[in-house]
Amino acid sequence: MGKLDGRVAIVTGAAQGMGAEEARILATEGARVVLCDILDDEGASVASSIGAEYRHLDVTNEQDWSDLAGWAESSLGRIDILVNNAGVVGFTPVASTELSEWNRVIGINLTGVFLGIRAMAPALARAGGGVIVNISSTAGIMGYSNLSAYVASKWGVRGLTKAAALDLAKDGTRVVSVHPGGVRTPMTAGVASEDFYARQPIPRIGEPNEIAKLVLYLVADATYSTGTEFIADGGATVGQTLDI
Repeated sequence: MGKLDGRVAIVTGAAQGMGAEEARILATEGARVVLCDILDDEGASVASSIGAEYRHLDVTNEQDWSDLAGWAESSLGRIDILVNNAGVVGFTPVASTELSEWNRVIGINLTGVFLGIRAMAPALARAGGGVIVNISSTAGIMGYSNLSAYVASKWGVRGLTKAAALDLAKDGTRVVSVHPGGVRTPMTAGVASEDFYARQPIPRIGEPNEIAKLVLYLVADATYSTGTEFIADGGATVGQTLDI
């Protein structure tokens, strides 16, 4: 028996990277998983490989979310888990960030999470309460240069998580955020050198399955945790070592 037998999980941004691994580990533990993305061929391929469902979803589109919630509850009977994983990054100093770029990053990374929570909360409540895991970043813990929109969006996810945890507690739904550091995904390719990660207490880049294992713990075992953040960053945000 798996830890998640009988539960239905929705994972956004699941066509590749962390989302694909999160979907895979939830399916391995018995959940019926729905992978969502705008990369339809890749998403459908991952879904087929793990015995899951695939649905097209633009996380910034209200109607897409409404359609997904209605389809999942009517076709699968319930919704128990939502992993808001979809995200993008843009590298621009704040003074030269175009409004269109700001809106793109905020729209996907933060508004998309809000729309997901709002769309799925009623179904989670009808299932007796569930778990929402919002994938933020260490950029939701500290600042980074040249990433103003990204940092703002990920701090926003952290705050939204806390507010949603309070709002949804009455329905028995827990809401938590995950804050990865550097993880080997298509989004982070070429962002930093191996030497950059070598300065961390755990001196390497993270792997997607390491974040997926944390997500599994949060949905299956962290039953006394809500509204808080869980950091998986190789110790990058702990502080700095002084060579004296």
